[in-house]
Amino acid sequence: MRVEELVSLALATRCVKSHSIDRQAVVSQFNPVRYESSNSTPMQVGNGNFAFGVDVTGLQTFYPFGTLSSWGWHNFSLPNATDQNAPSDFTGLDWWTHGRLVNYDQPNPAEPLISNWLIQNPQRLNLARVGFWFDPNLTITESSLSNKSQTLDLYSGLITSHFTVLGSHVQVQVSADPDSDTVSIQIDSDLIKSGKLGVFFDFPYSDVNKFDAPFVGVWNLTSLHQTSIDQSDGQATIRHDIDSTTYYTSIQWNADASISGPINSTHRYVLAPATNSDSSLGLTVNFSPKPGQDFPDSVSVAHSSSDWWSDYWENGAFIDLTGADNANSTELQRRIILSQYNLAVNEAGKDSPQESGFVNNGWYGKFHMEMVFWHLGHWARWGKWSILGRAVPGIYERFLPSSIERASDQGYTGARWGKMSDPTGRSAPGEINSLLIWQQPHPFYFAELEYREFPSQKTLKKWDTILTQSAEFMASFAWWNATTEVYDLGPPMYPVSESTNPNATINPTFELAYWRFGLSLASTWKTRQQLPVPANWTHVLNNLAPLPVFNGTYPVYEGIPNMWVDPQSYYDHPAMSGIYGLLPPTAGFNLTVMQNTAKKIAQVWDFTQLFGWDFPMLAMNSVRLGDKEGAVNYLLDVNFPFDDVGMPIGGPRVATPYFPGASALLLAVAMMAGGWDGMNGAGPQFPDGWDVRVEGFSRGL
Repeated sequence: MRVEELVSLALATRCVKSHSIDRQAVVSQFNPVRYESSNSTPMQVGNGNFAFGVDVTGLQTFYPFGTLSSWGWHNFSLPNATDQNAPSDFTGLDWWTHGRLVNYDQPNPAEPLISNWLIQNPQRLNLARVGFWFDPNLTITESSLSNKSQTLDLYSGLITSHFTVLGSHVQVQVSADPDSDTVSIQIDSDLIKSGKLGVFFDFPYSDVNKFDAPFVGVWNLTSLHQTSIDQSDGQATIRHDIDSTTYYTSIQWNADASISGPINSTHRYVLAPATNSDSSLGLTVNFSPKPGQDFPDSVSVAHSSSDWWSDYWENGAFIDLTGADNANSTELQRRIILSQYNLAVNEAGKDSPQESGFVNNGWYGKFHMEMVFWHLGHWARWGKWSILGRAVPGIYERFLPSSIERASDQGYTGARWGKMSDPTGRSAPGEINSLLIWQQPHPFYFAELEYREFPSQKTLKKWDTILTQSAEFMASFAWWNATTEVYDLGPPMYPVSESTNPNATINPTFELAYWRFGLSLASTWKTRQQLPVPANWTHVLNNLAPLPVFNGTYPVYEGIPNMWVDPQSYYDHPAMSGIYGLLPPTAGFNLTVMQNTAKKIAQVWDFTQLFGWDFPMLAMNSVRLGDKEGAVNYLLDVNFPFDDVGMPIGGPRVATPYFPGASALLLAVAMMAGGWDGMNGAGPQFPDGWDVRVEGFSRGL
């Protein structure tokens, strides 16, 4: 039975929940189609912990797109200098902080080698390139192909590619197993029978680029790493040794074929069918850090992929804008649907994802703890709790010991969450990395959303230690200003915008609101458990500095020079909008001041310099203020583009794709679809005249 027949059978026989919206009909309208390769973004199959990106051939024939995983990381050798040859030799820098010296993990000019090593290591690996092999006597490029077409069936997770080469038609179908790092590849062509078409496997060395995009890895440093092969009938395992990292690529096939290599002092291997073999070749390729792993065959992978994706679309919340019949609603629906697919492939794993997911590497593949809610919060708002549960609260539980140690080393209590992290929880050295604080209250937001959905003692206990340690640091970090008799935040610190002088930044608007939000929920969490609320939490919460106001608007921070006059004072993220958008109003919030601020942002901010998640943040602020048209305009702003397969364009300062734009868009749409506590009116908050149908959304905070 062919892959497409199995997919059709699975979709026809699956158990479908009762919905008023025909979800499959809506989703299928937006199946992306390509007729040539992109040189920046692939179509992908994957499962949240693993992804395989392809060019128009359905494999990685002409473009070495990524094969990336949650576990595939690499460390370069440590420096050889006798005084800088281990992480323990790194000492960081001391900064004066409210009358005392505090040590921060920042690059030390006296320790450049180990400082740079800690920033650059580990890096995420591109596990392999898998592409079409052609008769070596022929020169085949993409321009040699005709009748090219490629379609991603969103409801089954199946990419089907067609092209003609050497006078013969080729069909390729690719899918990924939901439960293992396995790709299924089904190839049908007479070129297989004639021995002119096979599959190659190639392995790169690691790279140290901060942004390794659009492709990951170095392909010409073949002497710096090793591969070896072990094979038997119908299967082979290739071992890749790259410095101290070892992993295995296991291949199974169902035709008369053999694998050879490495070829010509490279790390390329070729699976070539025998002459007069069948015209069909099915294979599975599995990647693992351990040898001898069991994995399913190609038919089973295609079937399980179809089952998983249909369940994904049928469960959780959904929105149908297709009845609105205008260009804006159609484009917004396209972005919603494709974002849901791309985020399930790239941002549904055990760790918070980095900004480009599994497409390529930004920040060496490390993820940012201040971005965790922007990446993952939408799963809660769309009712995808099992997916959210892969990473949260697990990531906080794993990082808790190192975060407590970080706070203690700096003279604080509780847990100080890092910023630019690897999977172990180690935060890379950096001035911004060590002085940023707005990641601290994120656990409260996750916990509160979960409690609203599952109000039980089990939920309370699940989060209690994490929230307690988070609140302890927040109370400890706030500094009592004896002159003003309030608790200040900073200096030194960086606010959300990361563009201000850290030694002058004090009481930033967003961070003050978020501190109130977090400490208030910390107290509520204790009260729900009939436990005492620590007195220091209450004292800090009740005496935290007021939100700063400048000429009737909210500035970036208290006393910032030339607010709204000097562009440097309102550069980067307009985080002030988040205090009435991402966050519900906290104590001291003034609606008129917020309205003035929103107008000022719209008038003067340089939107060309924004990051993708800024636009959904502005949209949430707009819809809370009653401007539904303005919210949609922000979500479709010309400076917030999505490409043909739904990947957000990175912009002038970050790589493409920049997935926080997609996840934040879903967060904003969930708010517009489900509403929020205390909202005026009822029903979805979209422009008048739009025909909007929603299912499964609950109200936000």
